[in-house]
Amino acid sequence: MATLTTLYSLVYQFGDNFAYLVLAALGLAVIFGMMGVINLAHGEFIMCGAYVTIIAAKRGLPLPLAMLLGALAAACAGVIVERLVIRHLYDRLFDSVVATWAISLIVQQTMLLVAGPSMEGIATPFGSFSLGEYSFSTYRAVLPLIALAILFGLYLLFFKTNYGVCARATIQNASIAQCLGLRTDRLYTLTFALGAGLAGLTGALYAPTMTAVPTMGSNFIVQAFVSVVVGGANVIAGTTPAAGVLAIIQTALTASYGQLFGQIGLLLTVIVVIRLMPQGLGNLFTRLR
Repeated sequence: MATLTTLYSLVYQFGDNFAYLVLAALGLAVIFGMMGVINLAHGEFIMCGAYVTIIAAKRGLPLPLAMLLGALAAACAGVIVERLVIRHLYDRLFDSVVATWAISLIVQQTMLLVAGPSMEGIATPFGSFSLGEYSFSTYRAVLPLIALAILFGLYLLFFKTNYGVCARATIQNASIAQCLGLRTDRLYTLTFALGAGLAGLTGALYAPTMTAVPTMGSNFIVQAFVSVVVGGANVIAGTTPAAGVLAIIQTALTASYGQLFGQIGLLLTVIVVIRLMPQGLGNLFTRLR
């Protein structure tokens, strides 16, 4: 029984790590993979989703609707950022990095002044369950399923809708897409809003599990960049296997040697992947197909 309990604990930790890596990376992967923009303000969109969710839930809105509102608020913020800043910096990678880093610092300091150093969170739904000597959060056990559902939804969006076809055509060759009559500027705005909205949804989903602070996005952005670097530019075929591989490594090392070695394992994996597969796991899986 003890062995089964330990095994279930490892499976639970793997699912928790997988969900965290997928959800943290998706918004960043969409913006980088589809637009070629490295968004250092990704964590602030996550923070936006979390704060809006907490405020809405405390005002009496049901938690699922509060989470949806958090994602929509981040998407709207993404539209504003794209129109005012990012639109002028396409094909200027270094400038976009500096600009989004500046946005990140400005938003963090503004939230610190407006909302204070922290905001009281909301209760985690669904309670917990026990197995042997271990106790598990039911909500965090559900998060991997939510992450998989979002991945499936993105697959349908990018491969089964007109928007997905137009967006992929624009990424392949924006000039030809414009000649064919596509509004590439509108597609870029929608894509950036989608990435920001996914980041906001991540913050909304994790709002019940952590204290909201202006710098909370920093907790996500390292994992997000690790997943995107390992996975490559392909949003679906890159993020999913990257999160799976990284979650296995992190779970195994954390269980054996502690959390510090789990984090070190993630960074070493990035170094190995960059050395052996510069375009990431996504490119490998695409070639194997």
